[in-house]
Amino acid sequence: MTGRVRRAGAFALVGSLSLAAPLLGPAAFVPFAAVGLLAALVIDEGRAFDLFARPGDYEERTLYGLAGFSLAATALALLVIVGFPPELFAGTVCLLAGGNLAQQAVTARTTDDLPTTAGFATGGFLAGLGAQLVVTPFSLGVAPAAAAFLAACGALIAALLRAVLYQRDDPLVLLSVGLVLWVVSDLGIVTTGLEVVGAIAVTALLGYVSYALGTASIPGMVTGMLLALVTIVLGGYGWFVLLIAFFAIGGLSSKFRYDRKLARGVAEDNEGARGSGNVLGNSAVALVAVLGYAATPDPLDVPPELFFFAFAGAIATAMADTLSSEIGGVYDDPRLITTGEPVPPGTDGAVTWQGELAGFAGAVAVAIPALFLFEAIGSLGAVLIAVGGVAGMTADSLFGATVENRWLDNQGVNFLATLVGALVAVGLAALAGLF
Repeated sequence: MTGRVRRAGAFALVGSLSLAAPLLGPAAFVPFAAVGLLAALVIDEGRAFDLFARPGDYEERTLYGLAGFSLAATALALLVIVGFPPELFAGTVCLLAGGNLAQQAVTARTTDDLPTTAGFATGGFLAGLGAQLVVTPFSLGVAPAAAAFLAACGALIAALLRAVLYQRDDPLVLLSVGLVLWVVSDLGIVTTGLEVVGAIAVTALLGYVSYALGTASIPGMVTGMLLALVTIVLGGYGWFVLLIAFFAIGGLSSKFRYDRKLARGVAEDNEGARGSGNVLGNSAVALVAVLGYAATPDPLDVPPELFFFAFAGAIATAMADTLSSEIGGVYDDPRLITTGEPVPPGTDGAVTWQGELAGFAGAVAVAIPALFLFEAIGSLGAVLIAVGGVAGMTADSLFGATVENRWLDNQGVNFLATLVGALVAVGLAALAGLF
């Protein structure tokens, strides 16, 4: 057993203190506060120090890693006093500790990003689920299917944060995962074990294929998996079809004549593999729409159809904009959308007629499945979704020509464009009396 695996095992043992949360009640923070104080002020040598010390801890003879982890757990435990579910507290702490242990075990054999990330996510899921199920009989309880969904979401969120942050930022990861899962659990998740198992299997397959095809980086892959999982469980497989259409077609379009786009300076970085910022910029509005749909009718008391049109309009925009830029970028004679003057390829806000046509086709490629999967929206609803997509694509070009690289980066522009597409689809559907 390597030193890193032993250290991760010791951290997991400390994390298991969270299982006493329902028995300790408001005093659930005490064990972690005690460990944190010992790590920061008392233990500066000996076998215990060597067991928990990270390389940087030796210089100042202080267990900063253990102190940070314990004090972050203390902060989460204090929230139990104001309603943070004990099973969710235990699940979050064990998720991070168990995921880290699994990742270190994999790292002892290989340092490749995919297996180590998969090891963390799998170990974190199992530890988080197990902790929730152990604690539930002693607390208010959570259904096993909902516990599995929360554990899977937490594992993916933690894996994503760890992929973009440093290992010393684990306390931030712990707090972030706990708070996000608290919000999601308050939605009143209604699902079945079979649905969650199916969702996890589908999203795992999606992640592997996107990474294997080179359409997503590790952070982009994990972000896409998280969005897919939330969409399937909280929205349904019909919503997921629209999302996966964007991921599949949009991802592959980045490979279209990549060498030519690279030579022209308009290609995506990392050989077309999209990162988490790109995925979130295009999908954040859709994610909020899914969460809003899951929260209806209480407490928002708004028609659930509103959130569907927002979701579909945002996805149609993302699809239209992606195809417009990825396909239009290989053609000559782009023109600035605001003035019509010829500009060099890759200029923000530049369009070609071929790109505009591809973007229109992308919006329709989302609207048509929506029509067949959600017959209640009718042909008019499908048309309005496509119109929302084209409006959002046009807004993206306008934002690109006016504010991009001045006040906003590309991800910010993508977010605003999908927001425009969502609002246009919702507004037109409301005027048409579709909800």
